[in-house]
Amino acid sequence: MLKVGITGGIGSGKSTVAQVFETIGIPVYYADLEAKNLINNSEEIRIQIKQLLGEGAYSQEGYNKRYVAQKVFKNKELLLQLNEIVHPAVRAHFNSWASSQQNTPYVLKEAAVVENKEGIDYLIYVHASKETRLNRTLSRDIQRSKDEVMGIIEKQKSPEEFRALADFEIKNEDQLLIEQVLQIHKKLIFS
Repeated sequence: MLKVGITGGIGSGKSTVAQVFETIGIPVYYADLEAKNLINNSEEIRIQIKQLLGEGAYSQEGYNKRYVAQKVFKNKELLLQLNEIVHPAVRAHFNSWASSQQNTPYVLKEAAVVENKEGIDYLIYVHASKETRLNRTLSRDIQRSKDEVMGIIEKQKSPEEFRALADFEIKNEDQLLIEQVLQIHKKLIFS
């Protein structure tokens, strides 16, 4: 069974594209959601994160995202170390999930952060303009300011960097998504 990644910058519409694939029967693993579940529910991960960032990384309510963000986004080394805790756990969880899927030609892994194609046979890049991404994110994440969202956009890969990794590209502006998804679906089935 093929493993196919879907990626793109914040507000590009990765999740929307993944949902279109789901409607045609393709199982989708939402890596960011599963990472949050693992961070909150894996005792092993909890211990490692507390060792790295201190007890404040978790409160009685669970993972203290604001505390962690303040620590790691000022310190690139800490962010790399945090990723070295979380990413292998997510990768192992995805592989376990993928092996449990039956009667499907491929599975999808939707993820914002893709450094390489390790463990993925093909990669789909979802593209939208900066302006579109900004507007979508501001309307969805009302607690974020324009400056915060632009800061995230600027830190993410450029369209050229995404395209260098990708096997397929979906344009998510005014174009019809279903037609683009079906074209890629046919290519994946016959690959």
